[in-house]
Amino acid sequence: MSPYETETAERPVSAAPAVTDPLLPKPKLKKRRRRVPFLLLAVVFGAALIGGVVWWLQARQWESTDDAFVDVHLVQVAPQVAGRVVRVLVDDNQLVKAGDVLIEVDPANFQASLDQAVATQANAAASLAQAKAQQAVNQANAEQSLAQIGVAKANADVAQIQLKRDQAQAAAKAISSQQLDNSTANAQSSAASLSAAQKKHASDEALLDVTESQIAAAKANLEGAKAQVEQARLNLSYTKIVAPEAGRVARKNVAPGDYVQVGQNLMALVPPRVWVTANFKETQLALMHVGQPVEIEIDAYPGQVFKGHVDSFQPGSGAAFSLLPPENATGNYVKVVQRVPVKIVFDDLPDPQRPLGPGMSVVPSVKVR
Repeated sequence: MSPYETETAERPVSAAPAVTDPLLPKPKLKKRRRRVPFLLLAVVFGAALIGGVVWWLQARQWESTDDAFVDVHLVQVAPQVAGRVVRVLVDDNQLVKAGDVLIEVDPANFQASLDQAVATQANAAASLAQAKAQQAVNQANAEQSLAQIGVAKANADVAQIQLKRDQAQAAAKAISSQQLDNSTANAQSSAASLSAAQKKHASDEALLDVTESQIAAAKANLEGAKAQVEQARLNLSYTKIVAPEAGRVARKNVAPGDYVQVGQNLMALVPPRVWVTANFKETQLALMHVGQPVEIEIDAYPGQVFKGHVDSFQPGSGAAFSLLPPENATGNYVKVVQRVPVKIVFDDLPDPQRPLGPGMSVVPSVKVR
């Protein structure tokens, strides 16, 4: 046996090292890798569940709608007299104050009407003064005729007494027949004078009544003339069309030279005081009441939230006040959730340089819990 063989035989045979394939997954790593997706899904599901609960708890406190718009009471500017426009003092979208002159109508005809009315008033005043003067004259005549009645009555009484005395003396043959005749004639003349004085006084009293009627008619004419003057003065003032309140000019459709009629819409004024009309579904009104706070998002001002509050509710759905309201008593009936207009008032308004106008879209959210 050779030394090599002896050494080999004496050396213990060691096991050959195992060869591992790097492409084969190790058992522990494989289990760990399987657990990771499940953990991620569980975390995502848990986060989504928690987020959903939080969102639901938050969302249930609010009622919102995108069927909402900025609203305002538009002021329609129209003339109160017809005429030719001589000046237009404002332009589109211009801001005006209450009392500012917007349009001027030719005042010539209205000035002439005022002058004529003033002259008629002066004539009526003169007629009233004349009637009052005539009343004073007639009053003096009536007083004079009344005094004449007293004189005539006294003369008649004296004449009657004298007649009775002469008649007694004539029976005793103390006076002549001629003297008795004179006393009789004097008594008759005095009685006739008394009757004439009484009729004259009655005539003067009647003239006083006529004069009082004339004064009443003159006063009525004067009042009518004053009313005509006032109306003519008003018509003249109406030739200057002024802004009834502050606002911005919109829909201007008038120019110098136009002939305008009474009631013709020439322009509109948009006042600065605006609000939101939100058409909520009737099923959203259960917890809504006046005074609740509102967060208002305006499409024209993205990223800004304005504060407001619920002001009032329309007493009826919007369909009930439409031009052709639905008639549910005829045909087949299909229940449709109605919308009720809710008025929301701003607690603060945007920058005056960027005002709100009617019809602009908003999204109000009412905190109901």
